[in-house]
This record gives sequence, C-alpha cells and structure tokens, in this order.
Amino acid sequence: MELKKSPKADLENKKLLFTEIGLIVTLLVILFAFEWKTSETKVATLDTGVVAQIAEEEMVPITTEEPPAPPEAPKQPVVSDIIDIVDDDVIIEEEILINTEDDNTLGVDIKDYVEEEIVEEVIEEEIPFAIIEEKPTFNGGDPAVEFQKWVYSRLEYPEVARDNNIQGRVIISFLVDTDGSIKDIKVLRGVDPSLDNEAVRVIAGSPKWTPGKQRNKPAKVRFTFPIVFQLR
Repeated sequence: MELKKSPKADLENKKLLFTEIGLIVTLLVILFAFEWKTSETKVATLDTGVVAQIAEEEMVPITTEEPPAPPEAPKQPVVSDIIDIVDDDVIIEEEILINTEDDNTLGVDIKDYVEEEIVEEVIEEEIPFAIIEEKPTFNGGDPAVEFQKWVYSRLEYPEVARDNNIQGRVIISFLVDTDGSIKDIKVLRGVDPSLDNEAVRVIAGSPKWTPGKQRNKPAKVRFTFPIVFQLR
C-alpha cells in the first residue's frame, strides 16, 4: 500500500521560516542579557575598630617586680683622734657614802664541789658460776686453784673433831657479789658442827674477788666450794 503525503504536512517548505524565527529569538535573548542589571547586595562585615578595642581591653600589661634593695651595711663608728677637753664645772650636791664594813647579806655562798659518783649498772639476779659469761677470779687467777690455796693455808683443824677422829668433806655455797665481796654463806652438806663452823669462818674472812660479768655488767655469781678435812 503506498502512503500518500499531504503537501501541507511537508515541513521542507517551512524550513526557512523556522530558521528566521530561531535567529530572531536568539537576538532577543542576547539583547536581554546585555540589558540585564544585577542589584547590589549588602555584605555584613565586622568592624575592625571594635575588634581592636576588645583586644586592647583583654591584653593585660606585664609588669616585672623589681627585687628589694639590699639593706644598708651598718656604719662603722668613726674614731676621732681629737680629744675634747671639757671643763669640770659640775657641782655634786649629794655626798656618796661608801660603807667599807662587811655586810653578810651581800655575801656569796661558795659550795664545796662534790664530784658526781658514777653508778655502774649491775645485774641483780644470781647467776651460777658454770654459766656466767665472764667468771669471777680470786687474786687474779682461777678460784679452783688460787682460792683453794688460800683456804687450806688458813684452816685450823678443830680439837674436838681431832680428838673424836672426825673427818670428811664439807660443801659450802656462797655468793660473790657485784663488788667482789663474799655474802650469803651456806653449808650445803656438813660433816660435824665443828668442821662446818671452821669452813664457814675461813670463807667469811676471804678478801674481795674480781666480780664476774654478764653482758659486760657486774653480776652476782653463786659459787660452790668443797673443803676436805682429813687427819694425817
């Protein structure tokens, strides 16, 4: 089927007309663009004067404190070599009486100097001879030897015991005190009252010992000593 085209619907004939219309519209747009005016816009700005004033108010001046001046050195007295002689024209109206007699109220008491006695610390408890740290000595030596010699050189055999042929071993206990003296003599085991009393008598007459020490302090030491009475 062949399509037929109407001459009125053919746009080729109106091509020139459309071109002219487009050029006219383009020119109008260009003219309108050249005539277009823009309105002035206000831009908010911060006044620099206000900022400067605020900055000036916030800035605090820096001050430096000066150190105090050093104190003045004391002035040395000036000694003058010039001696001013003043006339002695002062009149003393009152007489000054000086009493040359002794006055007991004005005396100064002079006390005798008494040297303070140094008391050495001691241990009061009794310590057996076997466990004392520093054992007491007699005449600078071992009591088992030196004290035995001293005792036997002074023993006197009682006549009653000799006549009755009494002999035996008397065991004596005594205390060597912190000052070296002999105290608290006891008969632990006796034989006869005559022998016991003789043993106590000799030991009671003992000179002072060198006291024993515990922790470098004088201490009381309990000592046990046997005395043998034997007839020969």
